Amino acid sequence: MNYLMVVDDEEGVRRSLRKVLAKDGYEVITAETGEEALKIVADRKHDLETVISDFKMPGMDGLQTLVEIGRMNSEITRIMLTGYATMESAIAAVNAGIDGFLTKPFENIEIRAKVREYNIKKRLKSFVSVQILNELQKGNRTIAPRRQKVSVLFSDIRGFSEIAEKMSAQELADMMNDNYFEPLDNIVYECDGTLDKHIGDSIMGVFGSPLSHDDDSYRAVSCAIRMKETMKAVNENLPGNRYFNIGIGISTGEAMAGIFGSSHKKEYTVFGPTVNLASRLEKLAQENQILICEETYQQVRDLVSAEPVYSSTEIKGIERKINIYSVIDHIK
Repeated sequence: MNYLMVVDDEEGVRRSLRKVLAKDGYEVITAETGEEALKIVADRKHDLETVISDFKMPGMDGLQTLVEIGRMNSEITRIMLTGYATMESAIAAVNAGIDGFLTKPFENIEIRAKVREYNIKKRLKSFVSVQILNELQKGNRTIAPRRQKVSVLFSDIRGFSEIAEKMSAQELADMMNDNYFEPLDNIVYECDGTLDKHIGDSIMGVFGSPLSHDDDSYRAVSCAIRMKETMKAVNENLPGNRYFNIGIGISTGEAMAGIFGSSHKKEYTVFGPTVNLASRLEKLAQENQILICEETYQQVRDLVSAEPVYSSTEIKGIERKINIYSVIDHIK
């Protein structure tokens, strides 16, 4: 069952939306105030798919309500509904990361279509990064396969099999989603990287495709440092003797980037020796260690402290010998 909540101080609006949206299979919950809505979300934050909130309400307004709900569960689709359709409120909603903006009075068919549209876009963002979504919407040719310089990051949990053996499937899923994928995926986005994929307990991030910056290598290394610091903080709050120790590998070089696949499934990804090397470095990394290749090191050597750990090492699947460095921290 898909649950949707309507937050509005007008009973007529709540009743009308419940009737309209129930036709699309939603179990509609209602709240009269923002404060009441937050209490409902606290109890059902993993059940709710969508929240539609009026903008102007007594007490906590709709924007504040939706922002707080986003902090409680960022996967909930948040839609602003208002009869005060000013440009200022629309801009504020967009800047706050709200997923949709609707106005009153509304047409029943239109509002059902808009709710479906906003939900689809929200779910699509779970599979496609914002950068790629923006490129697709512009019809930009850079989405077509091409050779591009990138920095590739792999993160993986050490001893994951042993952790998984001691937990139920639901416990493991909740722990991984809340304490590993959610915080570390957010760091990739915040560093302007593209979240390529999850492979088991591994996270693959790409910096430099489809959008490139002059400092992509540094963004990748900064992302890794933040990941390491974040996992240290997460581990301090995990119950019992549970903890996640991660290893990270980063490689910089050319790769083929674009949309690849068959008529049954396509995805935006990068592949080639640079990706393979990043994966190998991640496997070589010890607990809470960040390993980078020579080219990455040369790009960031004035910005982060690092020490050589392997010199001219032969790595399986890589023809040339590789100098490898362990990143310690940013240079203060």
